[in-house]
Amino acid sequence: MAVVKVIELLAQSEKSWEDAAQVAVTEAAKTLRGIQSVYVKEMQAIVENNRITQYRVNVKISFILEENRA
Repeated sequence: MAVVKVIELLAQSEKSWEDAAQVAVTEAAKTLRGIQSVYVKEMQAIVENNRITQYRVNVKISFILEENRA
């Protein structure tokens, strides 16, 4: 039986909300294995001089917990 854990992360990008979500997944993958999905909970943009300069996302990433094989 598998157990899935969910963590919440904040990430940002200068390119797009999609890129910000990818940044979150890429960073999470550095320390987590078995990532199954990413759910974008909230999106926000920072505006300077009437232009969007930063795209921010609040995401939930789910991954499968590995069994302890000790």
